[in-house]
Amino acid sequence: MLKTVTNGILTVSADTAGAELHSLKMGGTEYLWQAGDAWKRCAPILFPFICSPKDKKYRAGGKEYTMPANHGFARDTEFEEDACTETSISYILRSTPDTLAVYPYPFELRVSYTLDGSRLTVSNTVTNTGDSDMYFYLGGHPAFNCPLEDGLGFEDYYVEYEKPETIIQVWNGTRTIIENSSRLPMTRALFDNDVVMKDAPASGKVTLRSDRGSKRVELSFPDSKCIAVWSPTGNDKAAFVCLEPWTSVPVYEDDGYPDLEQKPHAVKLPAGGSFEYKYMIEVF
Repeated sequence: MLKTVTNGILTVSADTAGAELHSLKMGGTEYLWQAGDAWKRCAPILFPFICSPKDKKYRAGGKEYTMPANHGFARDTEFEEDACTETSISYILRSTPDTLAVYPYPFELRVSYTLDGSRLTVSNTVTNTGDSDMYFYLGGHPAFNCPLEDGLGFEDYYVEYEKPETIIQVWNGTRTIIENSSRLPMTRALFDNDVVMKDAPASGKVTLRSDRGSKRVELSFPDSKCIAVWSPTGNDKAAFVCLEPWTSVPVYEDDGYPDLEQKPHAVKLPAGGSFEYKYMIEVF
């Protein structure tokens, strides 16, 4: 069920299906991709994995499991509405026999969207409701319209990192995406080898913008150890760019460790503990 809230500046809609953000508007401009043939999602939540382990299989507690869906199951699961105020929406997902069959940890996942001026704070809180340590990956995948203004095209935009970064992509060979630069120009060919991600970024925020326009999106990620940028390659109908804050590099980077307990980038959460992961979206 879709719910809409506004603070008079921002208007935001989110759904109990996946607790997914569906709309982010200011001044009549829709900043969020509205799904479509090029990609049928808007801003899915990635939990308990980012991407997939090799052959979708992993071990936990000495037992082999299969995670059938890419990016885990949260994005395809119905949440309950947890709380709603004039300027915030909150949802909750609890483990079930179905989730325990593919991921053997009891948990609660709370997702909240809170408006403050032209800024939206997205908060994800994982609570370990079991009696032993749990392990997971967690991230956001919001897709922003690109272009944001009439008369501009996809390649008029770039992603600006807060600080200079060097990004080297190792996939079907090695290529340097940017070197000691804060500007990542948007082209379709940029994504020929899939997602462009920066591990341990110096930056704490990125901005999708164009020098030919005034509208832009700024995403801040103070708790992230990896920031990814993605759009489908070779598809001009994919008029969006995803700015993806992740707790760490994706699970496939840890495939040398088949046991989830040993994967170096998984978040370890003790029994009864909670882990809060936030990022902020500000539109201009």
